[in-house]
Amino acid sequence: MQKSDSLIRTKLFPPFIRPGLVARPRLCERMAQGLRGPLTLIVAPAGFGKTTVVESSIADRGLHVAWLSLDQSDNQPEHFLIYLIAALQTSDRSVGAEAWQLMAGTQPARPEAVLTSLVNDLDRTAQEMVLELDDYQFIHGQEVHEAVTFLLEHCPRNFHVLIASRSDPPLPLARLRAREQLIELRASDLRFTVSEAAEFLNGLMNLRLDAESVAMLEERTEGWIAGLQMAALSMRDRKDPRGFIEGFSGTNRFILDYLLEEILTRQPGETQRFLLYTSILDRLTSPLCDAVLTSDETREHSDNDGEPQPVLSSDKQLEYLERENLFLISLDDEHIWFRYHHLFADLLEAHLQQTQPNLIPQLHIRASAWLEKNGYILEAIQHLFSAQEMKRASELIERYGPARWLENDLSVMQMADSLPREMLIDRPKLGLYNLWCGLYARGVWPWSLERPVWPQASDRSGVDILLGTIHRAGFLP
Repeated sequence: MQKSDSLIRTKLFPPFIRPGLVARPRLCERMAQGLRGPLTLIVAPAGFGKTTVVESSIADRGLHVAWLSLDQSDNQPEHFLIYLIAALQTSDRSVGAEAWQLMAGTQPARPEAVLTSLVNDLDRTAQEMVLELDDYQFIHGQEVHEAVTFLLEHCPRNFHVLIASRSDPPLPLARLRAREQLIELRASDLRFTVSEAAEFLNGLMNLRLDAESVAMLEERTEGWIAGLQMAALSMRDRKDPRGFIEGFSGTNRFILDYLLEEILTRQPGETQRFLLYTSILDRLTSPLCDAVLTSDETREHSDNDGEPQPVLSSDKQLEYLERENLFLISLDDEHIWFRYHHLFADLLEAHLQQTQPNLIPQLHIRASAWLEKNGYILEAIQHLFSAQEMKRASELIERYGPARWLENDLSVMQMADSLPREMLIDRPKLGLYNLWCGLYARGVWPWSLERPVWPQASDRSGVDILLGTIHRAGFLP
């Protein structure tokens, strides 16, 4: 057995939290509610301040706190139990004496016997105690999950467990929810509000930003605390902070370094590929991701009909990304459509552009084909624009524009405005669509004028296009 004096003592104490934190009473109240039951679960991606929220919420409550920062080595049940006992003893020396003896034998006792002894000790003490298990995302050993489950199911009234993790732990959360024994805080709860962002940027970082700039930066970062901090560091001593904020994205050097180091490079190769290839999508769903990931060259991955199949299972990848809280945001209650956090999407696109620029047009073309087939015409055209496939985009506008017009939807026809002027002249229908949309926007219908309305000077380009298209159609000499 590992002796208590050979333990890494820093695992048993919370990390240093700098003074002058942003006051977050709404979160402190939620945490206080959680301390009335067995479990409080805080799950969010990196950089959302999970550890800070935990420590700041329990620091001044007069509670006895047992802290354990977890890492990969804690997946061994014996190793985990040793550190668990040591953590509890930092709070109360009377807890765990018998458990130490059980672990010290030549044949360590079964985990259930050790945990039973700990539960009985905790029940005998009159102190309110909180066990904080930090960085639980590192735990994947089933026996360790079972040990934590045992603690939760036999939790004395004076004992509470706090778990901070980047991903949902495989614990009986549904049962605890049904019993109202679980308080959960997610990324949506932890993100800074505009007022909290203002306090951080102006009060703590002393940037003296106006309210509009603060709101814009909060929107760009979606309240992500690490993103706000890196933006603040980047703006120090800048003469034009507003210009910086307007251009702030995931390609910012600090954001790029943080996300690459903390998130992207730590993922399995298949997941990295999935993230990069699907970063071209404004929103994601499993079949669309399959289409983007499927390559005509991937013949080794085919079904019985010989059709190429996606190299990766998009269902499993999206499930993994959502479970691991990797900046994936659900857009519906059914968890069918998703999007990436804006800064994370910026990073992925920038990394894809840097590493595989020649592949990007093909990814957009694959996405466009699926979107057209499934009726998302506007998005299909937008992907063709991104791939610089103007001829194909013009064909879709010609094909679907009139039908959408009859449904009082001008969005497809209006896409003609993004085509090169020469293409509008060469394709008479598109030129007419473009002019009609321009006149419609000004409240003028070209085929039912009550009185002549001559185009203003600003409309001359539309008139030129109209004359050119009529000429190309053979109606003018």
